[in-house]
Amino acid sequence: MDIIEKLESGERLEFEDSIKLYELDIFTLGKYAFKKREKLYGKKSFFNINRHINPTNICKDICKFCAFSANRKNPNPYTMSHEEILSIVEEASKRGVKEVHIVSAHNDKAGLEWYMGIFKKIKANFPHIHVKALTAAEINFLAKEYGYTYEEMIDMMIENGVDSMPGGGAEIFDEEVRSYICKGKVSSDEWLEIHRLWHQRGRKSNATMLFGHVEKREHRVEHMLRLRNLQDKTGGFNCFIPLIYQRENNYLNVKDFVTGQEYLKTIAISRLILDNIPHIKAYWATSTINLALIAQEFGADDLDGTIEREAIQSAAGASSRYGMPLEEFVYLIKDSGFIPVERDSLYNELKVW
Repeated sequence: MDIIEKLESGERLEFEDSIKLYELDIFTLGKYAFKKREKLYGKKSFFNINRHINPTNICKDICKFCAFSANRKNPNPYTMSHEEILSIVEEASKRGVKEVHIVSAHNDKAGLEWYMGIFKKIKANFPHIHVKALTAAEINFLAKEYGYTYEEMIDMMIENGVDSMPGGGAEIFDEEVRSYICKGKVSSDEWLEIHRLWHQRGRKSNATMLFGHVEKREHRVEHMLRLRNLQDKTGGFNCFIPLIYQRENNYLNVKDFVTGQEYLKTIAISRLILDNIPHIKAYWATSTINLALIAQEFGADDLDGTIEREAIQSAAGASSRYGMPLEEFVYLIKDSGFIPVERDSLYNELKVW
């Protein structure tokens, strides 16, 4: 059976099939990915009203692709106090924000109480706000730094008010590539194990993939298939987010950057491979809003949200530092021919705009 026949029949795609998808022309690929997206959600495009907070950029690790952590390419170290973070959440809450997305560097000077205490205080003061926090990379760092098991860390997170986990730190699962771009960081097996344990507690998380640097297409496919395999067992992933590598202020020195077409192909392929992960997110903070809007035609059904402030991707050149006004966000989705649907962090529909 050739790849088109498999796509027509809806048969599950394996590694060799998935590699062949990249060889299809973009319009054929887009057609099948959109068909799948349309079957699931019609013309709905999901987003939430969220606030990203990046409380510290002081990091024990040195990842070659990172422009956020304080180093000689970014010599401005900072660590926010709990009072500063709570002030940000208070202001965001007044503007109708329903989720705070908290991701930090691996700060070995801040202390475990600094990390956990802020979640507890946010929940105590703003119980209606969903706390999405601590990537698997951060959990791995904290567990090893302070001598806890992953299970103990996860229980601590839940006790202190963390509602769901973001998908960061996955980068690319191939260990040879990981060794080159982020040596010493959480391994692929550890990342998957942390999410497995989180799902085991009945909690939801997202999954990311950083691409467009030194990885190959087969590495991307393998990455997706490993996520699919875990999802078969746990059902705990809400969303898959392919992130485009940002080129500025880091040590990778990549010469050939991923094209818009390659991004759209990767979005489409992720929709076709990941038959068990409900949502595919075109994260406009890394792809640009224009490309994210086009990605809706290639299988993406989620555009993240208003973001408000973002420091990690924008440090490497993304245009997401100040987020996007809600009205503009809604208008752009409508203007692209889709229906803007405001969702909560777990994809319950709140409002059709």
